[in-house]
Amino acid sequence: MTVEFTEENIYDLTPDELVLTDRVAGRMYTDPDIFDEEMTKIFERTWIWVAHLSELPKAGAFKTTYVGQQPVIVSRDRKGNIHTMLNRCRHRGATVCETPSGVVNGFTCPYHAWSYGLDGSLRGIPYPDGYEGIMDKSTMGLKKLRTEQYNGMIFATFDHDIEPLEDFLGDAKMWIDRFMAQGAGYPVKVLGTHRFKFKGNWKIQLENTTDGYHFPIVHRSWMATVDEETADMMSFMTDPTAITHVLGNGHSVMQMVPQHTDLEADDGSEPLQPRFDGLVADLRAQGVDEERIRKLVYTVHGTGFNLNLFPNVSLSISFFRTLRPVSVNETIIEHIAIGPDGPPEIVDRVNQERMRAHENFQGPFGFGTPDDAEGWDRVQRGAVGGPELPVMVNRGLARETKSPEGWTTSHVTDESGMRAAYYQWKEMMGNE
Repeated sequence: MTVEFTEENIYDLTPDELVLTDRVAGRMYTDPDIFDEEMTKIFERTWIWVAHLSELPKAGAFKTTYVGQQPVIVSRDRKGNIHTMLNRCRHRGATVCETPSGVVNGFTCPYHAWSYGLDGSLRGIPYPDGYEGIMDKSTMGLKKLRTEQYNGMIFATFDHDIEPLEDFLGDAKMWIDRFMAQGAGYPVKVLGTHRFKFKGNWKIQLENTTDGYHFPIVHRSWMATVDEETADMMSFMTDPTAITHVLGNGHSVMQMVPQHTDLEADDGSEPLQPRFDGLVADLRAQGVDEERIRKLVYTVHGTGFNLNLFPNVSLSISFFRTLRPVSVNETIIEHIAIGPDGPPEIVDRVNQERMRAHENFQGPFGFGTPDDAEGWDRVQRGAVGGPELPVMVNRGLARETKSPEGWTTSHVTDESGMRAAYYQWKEMMGNE
């Protein structure tokens, strides 16, 4: 029996009852108790993206970030192993590192100078004579999270019994591999991060990555700034080949430009856009061969798809987007620019071009991010009204099909990706 949302029952329904086949309850955006439950049942019980391997380039490199609301350190030890540790001293609970990133020999708490190795093990205690016979130092290292990686993407979880990362990613792995082809034969590296906060629930942004329906409406100002070839490329609203696939475990992929899904399948028949003429000339002047130039320039525009990995990271055309829940109505977003990691005389000019494109859409003064954030803010402000009124995610429900791979598939403007994320949310929130 389908539950109906009413004024009388909306606050009595359990979280998993708030997700129906074609709609979800707006209360999911506004109820602080649900938010607290999400932090425990989702962000502490599944794989959370914490870093890209290029952010930890050598021994001693680290990055501080969060898993849900819990502060963590991601580090590379002397043997090259990657660790994720709770950023909390085992003595009195102070954070042991407040620096966003860097290279260190270890971590020392500033309060009482307990010191820890790059792997989180407790190395030293000042004036240890008060601890004889009452504490085993080997058991007092920083709390460790299980950490695994796939194709440079590093994930961590508090649940040490969870399925392996590769099983969790499942069919999304193929799309991650395709996304990383933007290195054009080189590894991919992080070029920089734009961080901002919006006044809304994290799930509002989660919906956005595979929401092709909003693109020509919200981003018409950006469309007016690009060349004709790019505008034509992004005009996918009536393209029947532009589709969204549901990949399992809440993951989905939205193919806006199907011909650029597999960058390595480029046969050279598509002309490079005239806007790259200067880049081509500069690479030729550096003596780069024509095949390499073609590969580098062809990948500057990124892939033709957005890949959403539940619950906190997406691989969006040409950048990573991560979300961090702060409170029920506050979320921090990071837009992480990427590019090839190769000889500077070759890739620096390419990455300069990628950064300019990133700034034009994702940057703080770009056209895309402010427009998206305004929409997310408005959803949060509106969601407090009529709490019994549902948020509709039914677009395309009647025209979903199965792909040859067995993926639920619909048009790029349909809400299949959102439904997939909410079905995963429903399953995890219903588990005790």
